[in-house]
Amino acid sequence: MAALIAQSGFDVAAVDLPLYGRTTSPEAGKVRYADWVRLLVDLVEAEHDDRPLILFGGSMGGMLAYEVAAHSFRVAAVVATSLLDPRDLRVRSRLTRFGVLGAFGGPLSSLARGPLANVMIPMRWVADFSKMSRDPGLSRLCARDPLGGGARVPLGFLASYLRYRHTPPESAKTPVTLVHPSRDAWTPVKLSTRFLRRIATPGRVVMLRECGHFPIEEPGISDLVSEMLRLAEAAEAVS
Repeated sequence: MAALIAQSGFDVAAVDLPLYGRTTSPEAGKVRYADWVRLLVDLVEAEHDDRPLILFGGSMGGMLAYEVAAHSFRVAAVVATSLLDPRDLRVRSRLTRFGVLGAFGGPLSSLARGPLANVMIPMRWVADFSKMSRDPGLSRLCARDPLGGGARVPLGFLASYLRYRHTPPESAKTPVTLVHPSRDAWTPVKLSTRFLRRIATPGRVVMLRECGHFPIEEPGISDLVSEMLRLAEAAEAVS
């Protein structure tokens, strides 16, 4: 996805956050969700130049991009495939492979303290990667990829994510565009639009046609690139 966006003229940085990709951590068991937020805010502040900056977040990265923008005045716009607040019981019931039992993840996460918090478990034990893509082969690759779905994360990280208090949407000032896959079998669009409607700055919804949760299908992927170009032009006009 980063390559497709880059081909349209964007300067793209795809960040490997701790626990995923090729980024290594000396104490991986101590990584928490708040570390992700602080790391990205620092990156935004350090790497900023005069060009408009658009943050793009897929899946749980949507709320992460939203949160980073709430902590930095340097972000011109946020684009997210979903906006899922993990403190919402309805969201929790869809995030994990446990269905409605996932709604109890908040109270149970309080048990992940002390040495237990540093225990590493495979993400595929928690997330239902069978719903990652409309292409079963891609879903299996995502689940097995040691740099992605096959990675191990500490229980404390999962607990910190479920308990994290994101910035109230009524306080958000950065424009947010929801680019939701139209055939997402994992996260219903109504969960994201419910959050988007509460954001202080009016948001915009673009449905990515024929796309699953991991949006790779046409014409939806072209819809995404077109929306990014529209936002870039609007941001440049303002700046």
